[in-house]
Amino acid sequence: MIIAEHVTKSFGRTTAVDDISFELQPGCALALWGSNGAGKTTLIRCLLGVIRFQGRASIGGVDVKRRGRQARSLAGYVPQELAFHDDARLDAAILFFASLRRMDKHAAKTALDTVGLTGHERKRVRDLSGGMKQRLALAIALLSDPAIIVLDEPTSNLDAAGRGEVSETLARLKQCGKTLLFASHRPDEVIALADRILVMDQGKAIQDTTPSEMWPNESGVQMIRLHLTMASESDAAKVLRDAGHAVHLNGHGLCVAVSRDRKAAPIHALSRADIEVRDMELIEGISSPEASP
Repeated sequence: MIIAEHVTKSFGRTTAVDDISFELQPGCALALWGSNGAGKTTLIRCLLGVIRFQGRASIGGVDVKRRGRQARSLAGYVPQELAFHDDARLDAAILFFASLRRMDKHAAKTALDTVGLTGHERKRVRDLSGGMKQRLALAIALLSDPAIIVLDEPTSNLDAAGRGEVSETLARLKQCGKTLLFASHRPDEVIALADRILVMDQGKAIQDTTPSEMWPNESGVQMIRLHLTMASESDAAKVLRDAGHAVHLNGHGLCVAVSRDRKAAPIHALSRADIEVRDMELIEGISSPEASP
């Protein structure tokens, strides 16, 4: 459904996406995993044809460079940052977007039902929970019933309840045959939804793997944050990745997704590289594979 061939995008002297190639088959889900600044969002924008890039990309067999509008019509896109009028009611919001896409009221009603928002039509956007707002954005993406759904960090700004709502909705859509491409740094989300993981670092695809290969232990996954003493986080991240750990950098420490019974393993790996860990904290809200929807 989505094919990328040597996709490269530079902004001046900075290469944001560096020679990435992959193929996503119909009905499958691919997670783009990486730290902030790894190039996930830029890659998504290239694949949707909204920015110029080198290389080739197609959606459903349609070249995104030559026929970008047609290619984008085959995919529903949910951005990381949502923009709705707070005073608008839910039904008015989705009808507005339906009119822009020349879809009728039936399409809007079907989309709301698909994401579980039927019965909330008269609520104002400002009164919706974070999870409901994200599901509204997903409903808008589903207006034309696209075969492909592209999402950029779909649960990054949500609490545990909101994350669960969105993940359950996406899992149902996948079961119905939708193809998913999504950026994420949450192991629970990736474990629940992804068939494959494309690990990105500094614009490069450094690993094409699966959730079971990245987190093989059945005891579940725990996210820990490591704070270093006088050491480069990027150097430490490379050490951890070379040791087989899934790492995420967000400017507030080194976040590592590890099996629950191996929480000390990243510290040992850094110690062998003479990198001292000043402090460690557990990040709540990461579920085990058994508990994922």
